[in-house]
Amino acid sequence: REARRKNFGVVRIIHGKGVGVQREIVRRVLERTDFVKSFKGAPEFSGNWGATIVKFK
Repeated sequence: REARRKNFGVVRIIHGKGVGVQREIVRRVLERTDFVKSFKGAPEFSGNWGATIVKFK
């Protein structure tokens, strides 16, 4: 919410690589968040599967 309030169009959430539990929790929350346009795994140079890129509406 804070990033959207500050008019960020895109953010990177770093949840770590681990076994994927935090990644799945983050993505479940994003699926239910009305102001999220889309999200995907970060590219290799930006965290790869240890981060998620989020675009806001």
